[in-house]
Amino acid sequence: MPLDQSFVGRSYPPTEPYEVGREKIREFAQAIGDDNPAYADPEAARALGHPDVIAPPTFVFLVSYRAAFEVISDPKLGLDYSRVVHSEQKFSYVRPLRAGDRLSVSSTIESIKSLMGNDVLTVRGELHDETGALVATAHTKLVARSGGDDAPAGEGER
Repeated sequence: MPLDQSFVGRSYPPTEPYEVGREKIREFAQAIGDDNPAYADPEAARALGHPDVIAPPTFVFLVSYRAAFEVISDPKLGLDYSRVVHSEQKFSYVRPLRAGDRLSVSSTIESIKSLMGNDVLTVRGELHDETGALVATAHTKLVARSGGDDAPAGEGER
């Protein structure tokens, strides 16, 4: 059954603050193989004009995915997560995330489209610091694959 179009524009309450820690940043940078000194050394970060170590650009996902999961877990939305494929992820930044940030994420369903019997859901997550200032935005696109019985001819068979 297609997702309800009336959910487009629906916003969800902000998450509890996530505190960005130096060690989390260091571990994340190490896990993705990025040895930029601004991710681990406060002096290197300060030399670049930052007050403390900064996070790699994709660290935003670590903070924002929980909020996106709250949206797609909304039982009223009716999304069958067992059929979901993560299709696309984009980030935009006002400034880098940095150690000491306390970030909350507010999510909004930007669009729901039907494509060849599949539902395509786009969720925007806005990360705000404890002063309320926007720090970054995450755009997550998910595809809920149609079931075998709903699939266009030739698609449920393999």
